[in-house]
Amino acid sequence: MTGQHQTLALVLFSGFVAVTLGITTWVSRRRQGSAEEFYAGGRLFSPMENGFAIAGDYMSAASFLGVTGLIALYGYDGMLYVVGFLVAWLVVLFLAAELVRNCGRFTLADVVAARMSERPLRIAVGTSSVTVSVLYLVAQMVGAGSLVALLLGRTSTADQAWAVVGVGALMVIYVSLGGMRATTWIQIVKAVLLLSGTIALTVLLLLRFHGDFDRLLLTAADRSGHGRAYLAPGLKYGGTWTARLDFISLGLALVLGTAGLPHILSRFYTVPTARAARRSAVWSIGLIGGFYLMTIVLGFGAAAVVGTEAVRGSNAAGNTAVPLLALHLGGGAGSTGGTVLFAIVAAVAFATILAVVAGITLASSASVAHDLYASLRRSRGTARSEVAVARWAAVGIGAVAIALGLLARDLNVAFLVGLAFAVAASANLPVLLYSLFWRGFTTRGAVWAVYGGLIPALGLVLLSPVVSGSPASLFPDVDFQYFPLQNPGIVSIPLGFLAGWLGTITSDEVADEAKYAETEVRSLTGAGAV
Repeated sequence: MTGQHQTLALVLFSGFVAVTLGITTWVSRRRQGSAEEFYAGGRLFSPMENGFAIAGDYMSAASFLGVTGLIALYGYDGMLYVVGFLVAWLVVLFLAAELVRNCGRFTLADVVAARMSERPLRIAVGTSSVTVSVLYLVAQMVGAGSLVALLLGRTSTADQAWAVVGVGALMVIYVSLGGMRATTWIQIVKAVLLLSGTIALTVLLLLRFHGDFDRLLLTAADRSGHGRAYLAPGLKYGGTWTARLDFISLGLALVLGTAGLPHILSRFYTVPTARAARRSAVWSIGLIGGFYLMTIVLGFGAAAVVGTEAVRGSNAAGNTAVPLLALHLGGGAGSTGGTVLFAIVAAVAFATILAVVAGITLASSASVAHDLYASLRRSRGTARSEVAVARWAAVGIGAVAIALGLLARDLNVAFLVGLAFAVAASANLPVLLYSLFWRGFTTRGAVWAVYGGLIPALGLVLLSPVVSGSPASLFPDVDFQYFPLQNPGIVSIPLGFLAGWLGTITSDEVADEAKYAETEVRSLTGAGAV
């Protein structure tokens, strides 16, 4: 890229960083000592504000960079990620939003521990939540490295490493100083920027093809190198039975995983009532649905305008398809329009990564402090000490995410998020649904449900082609691949539900009917909700 691209994009990105740091500094002057203020922003956000913040949390680098890249490379099969990401919100709306808001305070463990023995359950759910969050963070870090390599025209490991470290440092500052209030406003600003940028690109792309979407698709098919097969199922997932099972596994993970993502569930605690939580979900579905419809257009547009081979040549996983499309729509390399549009899109994408990692880091540090730290101490400390632990936890989680992000820098970011969704659906969703809807559910069943989904999900990923046994693996020179699928959801999600059922029926503990009745009334009516 030319010096003009680099300078303008860096100026725009620096402007976003300056604004968000300003928000964080302003918020940090307010009282942040209370747990409710730090974890839930004082529960003062309106449904519209929270809907924009949820959309900002959900529309991550995986959506903006990874999904469009997969569509540019694989056509119809890449589009299936969009279907999974969007349909998942119906599960959240009907099964999670109101019930979670009524039953919990700050974390997922609050919901499931309401009628169980708290200590073992908080440790299990806290461990699972941190694991999911770190996997999700890795995807954002990989996106940051790819963007900076494209932005600066440098692809060396050292340059990408510094980009990842920089993003990690900023996210720790956002979380430790500003808490949920600052993170929420950063998400709202980022959602507005991302939606504006996506709308502008979509309009420019459709104008280029005079509004003829059929011609856009046919041009994309011609330039993909696959012809009409590019527009039909099977290019990525239809070649073998293993590939088809991998697709089913991915679909299960995407549709069921959202309702188990800690950073999404924690957003419902920032509004005052369950009705506001439901309205937040409706707002977010509208915003997210519109965004994903545009990513489909942009993915096929990247193949039609840039060409699949050019996208793959820039980044093998397709993570740079949208910035390259912006460059071409603006007039190509060296043109003023191309420079400006590329810089805007690159800055928005980087802002997307920063905002999402802040939200995920806050949710995971809340799990460490509110669930793990408080349980391992065997006694709850003061709210101020818990918040202090959460701030230090943000530093530790940031360091782990940076290290793993550097290791996984050559993988597609949407694919990495698919793994996080699989772990969330395997470990968090079974225990959440059983706790809310099964009268006889016990503590042993809850702990078994978490570990019965978490351990197989992680174990199968370690034994899959993702880690070893193929040229695209994390460790291509070794081979301990024994599980043929890339996504473990089709096996690990049923195992999580099975383990929860088995733990309950083999337990000597008698479920507390009174506590279940109390939880049921609270979840459905909001009576007694915090």
